[in-house]
Amino acid sequence: MKVLAALSGGVDSAVAAARCVDAGHDVTAVHLALSETPEARRSGARGCCSLEDSRDARRVADSLGIPYYVWDIAERFTEEVIDDFIAEYAAGRTPNPCLRCNERIKFAAVLERALALGFDAVCTGHYARVHESAHGYELHRAVDPAKDQSYVLAVLTQAQLAHCMFPLGDSTKEQVRAEALARGLQVASKPDSHDICFIPDGDTKAWLSARIGVRTGEIRDAETGAVVGAHDGAHAYTVGQRRGLGLDVSAPDRARRYVVGVDTASNTVLVGPPALLDVDAIAADRAIWCGEPPAVGAAVSAQVRAHGEMVAGRVDSCEMPDASAVTVTLAEPLRGVAPGQALALYEGSRVVGSATITRSWRSQP
Repeated sequence: MKVLAALSGGVDSAVAAARCVDAGHDVTAVHLALSETPEARRSGARGCCSLEDSRDARRVADSLGIPYYVWDIAERFTEEVIDDFIAEYAAGRTPNPCLRCNERIKFAAVLERALALGFDAVCTGHYARVHESAHGYELHRAVDPAKDQSYVLAVLTQAQLAHCMFPLGDSTKEQVRAEALARGLQVASKPDSHDICFIPDGDTKAWLSARIGVRTGEIRDAETGAVVGAHDGAHAYTVGQRRGLGLDVSAPDRARRYVVGVDTASNTVLVGPPALLDVDAIAADRAIWCGEPPAVGAAVSAQVRAHGEMVAGRVDSCEMPDASAVTVTLAEPLRGVAPGQALALYEGSRVVGSATITRSWRSQP
């Protein structure tokens, strides 16, 4: 099989590519240049897409004896991921840029180009599994729950899963690092990148303010309506946040207060006790199904953030004819569900699909 291996410059993609070579595939490596200023994208374990990462990817390809190319997708990454991230926060929503990158870059732009060039599949270092069944291709959770990335891959369709290879799905992170060391790969001990790759210093609030602007507004108590503080832009707050609120008025019981709502139209942030964050019903749209859409009444498990807890639930509606919207009732409350987050649905370890949360509420007292 002719395989395009996406090398990020990290240990996971390196071992995934090595396993493809060992399996006898005709492997070509590609590094995605996603940054217009790659020299500024990594600081220790923060960020990615740097010149350092590109050089590490080349060293891995040379070690494996496979061709190596760099594809410049910086402009499309900016339009599809970074601009979308800014627009979502400006609208008071909380997006997941990694999920959007998988949807629109790695398994859209890259896969489309790979197939056009005659490749049969794209291989990445994601921790997930693809199984072929009588009903088509299925996406499943990885064996290692601590590293499972099926949540950010829940945007993949049947057509895309047919051309995806995730060689690390049956391994733990410790096994992958040990294998990289045994193979003599220089990235064996390289730290994992974390946080948002295009905000390497981790200061999302400052990064957004520099692009959206500063606009002073009120922080109000959600229960009484009283003004309890001020802010420089509602876009810098997300539902469930409790740090950095800078409230001027403490709660009567001195208890901590959390962001329970963000209204960018009025530039108002609402805060309240943690009980106001508990929801057991979620509505979401822009659904993408890995196979057939779930039937109304189907038992599912719901996840609303990467590595977040799973909660049993039931599909209450799945709008037809295109099943683009779904509503789910949960068996127990989830805390801190924000509009813009992805709702991933599972049946056991199998990913059913993903949709973008529009609202959530408490249906049972």
